[in-house]
Amino acid sequence: MNLFVEGLQGSGKSTLTDKLAKLYPAYRLIKEGDYSPIELAWCAYVKKDTYDQILERYPDLSEAIRQNSVNEDEHIIICYTKIRTDNSDFYKDLERCEIYNNRTDDEQFKNIIISRFKNFNDDGLIFECSLFQNIVEDMILFRNMSDEQIISFYAKLKEILKDKDYLIYYLISDDIESNFEIIRKQRTDEKGNEVWYEMMLDYFNNSPYAASRNLSGEEELIKHFYHRQQLELTICRQLFNDRCRLLQAKNYSEAELLK
Repeated sequence: MNLFVEGLQGSGKSTLTDKLAKLYPAYRLIKEGDYSPIELAWCAYVKKDTYDQILERYPDLSEAIRQNSVNEDEHIIICYTKIRTDNSDFYKDLERCEIYNNRTDDEQFKNIIISRFKNFNDDGLIFECSLFQNIVEDMILFRNMSDEQIISFYAKLKEILKDKDYLIYYLISDDIESNFEIIRKQRTDEKGNEVWYEMMLDYFNNSPYAASRNLSGEEELIKHFYHRQQLELTICRQLFNDRCRLLQAKNYSEAELLK
């Protein structure tokens, strides 16, 4: 079967995926930014003409771009965060080719996700935050979709997955504020600047969701995380109950993973 690891930022998803990879060495681990048959976070999604333009714009990176590109139907996926360069314009340029943050319209966004899940036939994979995090975050913050609309979308995904064998591990964070403080301190640059915190706060403050409600700041961001977790748990319990294992973040045993 395939294994999906989900939960809020700082809940310990990376730690859990690493544990599962050790427990099941025959499985292949797919983390954010890797090429994934279903997830497109941190990847550019472009057609051939745009791809050729990118190669022309960055000739010194063309070989690295090709090595980190995958053809998929009429599109090419570039795992651009895997490419090392001091040219920050390259990352900004490729980020504009992602499908998230209103870079695609609502129908196109949903159709891309549904199409990739329909075409997904691999097994023996461990996915880090490929089912909920980036999709739900985008639907709440940038598409202003209601909880009911998001649950309805996941009902369609569940129908698509009905003949596939999979298990979802969801890490429940009871103290999101403490997790938030931990990852603020952990995710810093070489000078100790809290890079993740500034990026996440800017991401939230400038989202259509926050702007339309006149929300900003850390307190409102944490409220959003509590809301998102509750919504994801509702999806787990209502739609994926027989396929989901709920774990207390950073407080579970190996026996619970193997049960």
